Amino acid sequence: MTSGLFSGNLFRGLAVRVLFFLSLALLPIGLLAISQTQQLSLQNRETAELSLLAITEKASAAERRILQEAFSAGEALASTITLFRNDPAACTLFLEAYQQANPGYALVGFISRDGIMRCASTGQTVDFSDHEALQAALDNPRRRVTAIENGRASGRRVTNITVPAYEDGEVIGFMTLSIPASTYAQFKEEGIVERPISLMTFNRDGALITSEKGDGVAETEAPADIALKLLTQAGSIVFTSSNRDGIPRIYTVQEIVPNAVFALSVWPENTPLLNPALASRLSTLLPIAMWIASLVVAFWALNRLVIRHIRKLGRAMRRFAINRSLPRNPLGSDVPAELVEIEATFVNMGESILKDEATLEDSLREKNILLKEVHHRVKNNLQLISSIMNMQIRQAKTEDASRVLRRLQERILGLATVHKNLYRNDTLKRVDAGSLLGEIVNQALAMGLAPGSNVQVEQSYSPITLEADNAAPLTLLVSEAMTNALKYVDQGKKDGARIAIDLSENESDQAVLTITNTTGGRPEHEGTGLGSKLIVAFARQLNGHVYTEEEAGLHTLRIDFPIPRTEKPVYDY
Repeated sequence: MTSGLFSGNLFRGLAVRVLFFLSLALLPIGLLAISQTQQLSLQNRETAELSLLAITEKASAAERRILQEAFSAGEALASTITLFRNDPAACTLFLEAYQQANPGYALVGFISRDGIMRCASTGQTVDFSDHEALQAALDNPRRRVTAIENGRASGRRVTNITVPAYEDGEVIGFMTLSIPASTYAQFKEEGIVERPISLMTFNRDGALITSEKGDGVAETEAPADIALKLLTQAGSIVFTSSNRDGIPRIYTVQEIVPNAVFALSVWPENTPLLNPALASRLSTLLPIAMWIASLVVAFWALNRLVIRHIRKLGRAMRRFAINRSLPRNPLGSDVPAELVEIEATFVNMGESILKDEATLEDSLREKNILLKEVHHRVKNNLQLISSIMNMQIRQAKTEDASRVLRRLQERILGLATVHKNLYRNDTLKRVDAGSLLGEIVNQALAMGLAPGSNVQVEQSYSPITLEADNAAPLTLLVSEAMTNALKYVDQGKKDGARIAIDLSENESDQAVLTITNTTGGRPEHEGTGLGSKLIVAFARQLNGHVYTEEEAGLHTLRIDFPIPRTEKPVYDY
């Protein structure tokens, strides 16, 4: 379809073809349309949130009406109670008459500053002096509303309204009105089409006052990560959170009694009131559809002109990386000129790499053979020296001379073991630390552990590989440490003598070598301390640290040293 248009050399360029098809995209217009749609959606959401607040206010109209009337009544009674407060009998008659005229209250009473309610519509005298809320009300006299499960005077669940009473600017007590829980149901607002999952009211302290569906539902549907007390400072808001069961909910908070009572309604996350209308959805989807259509056109163009050819060239490169095979079928004549040049460059580069690798493999094979031969001969020479020293040990005239020669022989055999592991390893660069230490430890045990001894030996090695430069100091360090362990362990003890060797790797990519031995035995000849100095010196060569510990008849030597990592090339296919 495009071969005629792009038949010229100018239009075979990759950049020209890509720019031509990308010019069909309407991305700028789509972004502008999306921006306008988002603004419209925000306005719709604000309108929906106002609707939720209005429904919350309407649904809590009964509570608002009852509580506002109770506060108004409490303030009116607080201003007139000074006429009767010194005459409890007259005061009680006055409040009884008021309660009979307003049967919606279970109790109307006056509590003096000492906490004694001597004036009440029930004719009772009740002591509230030990009530925690009394001192709080005296410290901060203000209008309060609380829910009480079992009132002291009314004996049932009530909502208690408290209003401070003043005389000459000082608080003389508090008017209290108790509203039974059944009163709210008598004035419940009807005709609300959309009702929340739960509707509750709470006071300034975040304490629950009423709940439309019971305290259990209110406790479950309350926001899990926000305290109700914090919501009293935000005014009328709509926010999203999760309830105590972790279910996402939409919450609305509305102040129904100024600075005293707040209503909280709980809505499902998918409430229709917050879902945009069909027209709003279509207006949102249209620019997205246009943008997607533009991307489809651009992708079709890129796939036809670039992607499929790049994938073919990429597969050829991956095959070359895996099995060094060059592509047999080159790209066709309809492929952009830039990709044809890339393929030709890749083929030339691949041929050059194959030639260079063949030369390098030959050189590497010769080098490995020579290095293995060197390590093998060094091992043989060290073993020859060990044999000569063994002859010299047998001819030594003193035990001290024999012991010194034997220690030198152990060190030489340790170095021979390193070279033996190196020429057996194909890489010639890294050795298995566990295998190496196992040979060194067994060699030390064979030379230093007397026949028939009851020493229990435990060995544990993690699969750790070390560079060849670190193998020699580690071998000599273990040899010295094993010599010290065998020197001080009680080989003649029938039970309890133990030597434990452990090599592991910690979370900090460090190797941890631990050698533990019992310290019941004592050598016939005290050492010179050379072994400990050599251990510290070899640990420094490993860039490690030496720690020793004596506890409960056990001597523990621990060496921590880093494990050099060999970086491997990463191929991204």
